[in-house]
Amino acid sequence: MMDHLVLGAMMFGTTTDEKRAFALLDRFVDAGGSWIDTANCYAFWADPGGFGGQSEALLGRWLARRPGVRDRVRISTKVGCEPLEAGRYPETAEGLGAQTIKDAIEGSLRRLGTDRVELYWAHKDTRRTPVEETVAAFGELVDAGLVGRLGCSNFAAWRLERSRRVAADLGVTGYTAVQQHVTYLEPRPGTRPSVVHRFGNFNDELRAYAESHQDIDIWSYTPLLSGSYTRADKPLAPEYDHPGTARRLAALDTVAAETGTTRNHVVLAWLTGGCPAVMPIVGPSTVPQLDEAIAALSLSLTAEQRSLLDSAA
Repeated sequence: MMDHLVLGAMMFGTTTDEKRAFALLDRFVDAGGSWIDTANCYAFWADPGGFGGQSEALLGRWLARRPGVRDRVRISTKVGCEPLEAGRYPETAEGLGAQTIKDAIEGSLRRLGTDRVELYWAHKDTRRTPVEETVAAFGELVDAGLVGRLGCSNFAAWRLERSRRVAADLGVTGYTAVQQHVTYLEPRPGTRPSVVHRFGNFNDELRAYAESHQDIDIWSYTPLLSGSYTRADKPLAPEYDHPGTARRLAALDTVAAETGTTRNHVVLAWLTGGCPAVMPIVGPSTVPQLDEAIAALSLSLTAEQRSLLDSAA
């Protein structure tokens, strides 16, 4: 089940210092975890210089510190959102041009101190580059052995389908994973929480697409709403202020009481045990927070509990 949990390294090297980050990485891998998610732009907004790369560089130092661990972990990183000018995001985001993709993977591999990554993501869709150019460039990385698989994040369903169709027409590897925002609560229709990119919500169209294409894996960013399910000092965003939220939180509390767990446990179990299943990316800042997420993997919801959660809309 640890294969279903992803450790998010977004703040490693910036707000999460090296000592704490190494402790989290050690605990995750020693517990049997393998997937670690980062990006070339992490975390430009938290670094005084205004550019990213700190997370990948820290991971590279950790890998060097633990000989042999590279064979036990799978690295997921991204291209597309690194600003080209400090303080001017998103207007100067690097995008998904062919040369950008080539340069970005070289930089990521150098910082990580590795010769490959297991999964490489288009971080955010862009319309300024032809789909054919982006898809061909990603395909070349797979052919060169630098990348194992490809995924896209914050894409509309029709853009995912078009990209996969183009990849098939070109005879290159296409996207087989999507990374979107998936959680138990739902924002008010017509709104989007600030942590979610445009087209970042996992909506019904993407769900239906994933149900019809068994080769698509679903990853979720910010599945626990940055602590808002359980922490009084982390209130829910205004977009969740509607009657459906009260009903869903009540259902969470009922199942948590029945199982002797927490809302976080139930949310993670609901995601990983769903159909289609979702791989949550958790971004703990302490080892106890990580241990809570790991413990959730042993929680198996009954059919009645899942029905209660699903119907509480």
